[in-house]
Amino acid sequence: MDSLPDAVIQYILSHLSNARDVAACNCVSKRWRESLTYLRSLYFPRNSFDSRPGSYSSDTVVWKMLSATACLEELVVYSPFTSAGLASWLSLVHSSLKDLELRMDNVMDYQACLDSPSKLDCIAAAKKLKSLKLWGVLMANPPKWDVFENLLCLEIVGARLEDPALSAALGACPNLTNLVLLGCEGVRSVSIELPYLEHCKLDFYGSGNCSLSLTCPQIELLEVQGCSWIRVRETTCLRNLSIANNAGKHSTYDPGMLFSQLCRILIIGLLCDALGRVYMVDFGKLSALESLSMRGVQWCWDAISKMLEWSNEVKHLYMKVEFTGDLEALLPFPEVDFVEFFNSHPKLQKFDIHGAMFAALCQKNSLKNVEPGFVIPCLEEVVVQVRSPLNAEQKMNTLESLLKYGKNLKKMVIRILQMKSSHSSTDEFFDEICRLRFLNRKIVRIE
Repeated sequence: MDSLPDAVIQYILSHLSNARDVAACNCVSKRWRESLTYLRSLYFPRNSFDSRPGSYSSDTVVWKMLSATACLEELVVYSPFTSAGLASWLSLVHSSLKDLELRMDNVMDYQACLDSPSKLDCIAAAKKLKSLKLWGVLMANPPKWDVFENLLCLEIVGARLEDPALSAALGACPNLTNLVLLGCEGVRSVSIELPYLEHCKLDFYGSGNCSLSLTCPQIELLEVQGCSWIRVRETTCLRNLSIANNAGKHSTYDPGMLFSQLCRILIIGLLCDALGRVYMVDFGKLSALESLSMRGVQWCWDAISKMLEWSNEVKHLYMKVEFTGDLEALLPFPEVDFVEFFNSHPKLQKFDIHGAMFAALCQKNSLKNVEPGFVIPCLEEVVVQVRSPLNAEQKMNTLESLLKYGKNLKKMVIRILQMKSSHSSTDEFFDEICRLRFLNRKIVRIE
């Protein structure tokens, strides 16, 4: 590389990001060291300083590397740091920094909230941020942030939040288009008013009784988990909606999260699985909705029926709700008329149906209103989960009706899950499913 012009070397080295690689290149020559001034991104992994020689603290090492850059745009720090260290780093790169990702590691440390300034407060110095991602956050007090005018993306994963603190943090980010809050504990009531928000993923765990009010006229994608009361009034742009109350089942945590924290999250989640309920939903007409997912242990039937009524233009419907009923009563779904259901959802293309909803469609009177000429016009794919041989005849009638009236049906997947085989009716039911598979081998598949 000695024969290459300075500009070419600068361009090549500017694409480095891992701090270890940058440190190694810094030792090659003076020419290389000077070229590292043009780094755009720096990433400090969790183990960056595990075998660090010398007497400098990790805060000082990061500061020295940042001080050698002139136009750093992205900083990712998973290694431990202090609030004083963070403040010193941002004083160097605040004018050019656009993307900041920090592993805070203070979700259980209330003493950290008493630091002045706290780690959260220090972030205020990076006023030109476009993206902010925080892992393991304790937000007990409102952060001392001014307005982040340029911030478009805010992600907080694995956090303990108080309602006023979360409200203040969101208030400092008025122009967000993407909001992600995953694995957040302690939230009781959330009100989000962001005029430009387009994508929102909210995942709260704890008692499962959180309430959500969302006023975002540009919202296109909304995923909510862990809320029992949900009100979203402006939905003309909403295309993808997922509502669940199976708190604790998360898949997006930092792989390096402390084992004790992860165990605590999973234990709370398993307890909440038995308690998660959705009592009330208020969306209004969902005219643009294309995909709807409803999951949870228990939903109030009024909430289910309203969601199905509002989403009559939906193309993909996923339903995995085990029970209905109010308060402590766990009740099966009432009967759902097969013909009325599909007439009310004429654009439905993919239908994932599990548990109680499939049983509701399989009641003996659900097929009595089939009129000549009835078809399911757009249905192309059905996924059915079967767990019990009860009402086997009605279930087979429903499966056969889906094949008969779904004129464009290309795929039917029948999933047999944990079906007990202690009774002869189980074998007979499975034989009938196999016969259905044999007669419709191009369409039906058994899993």
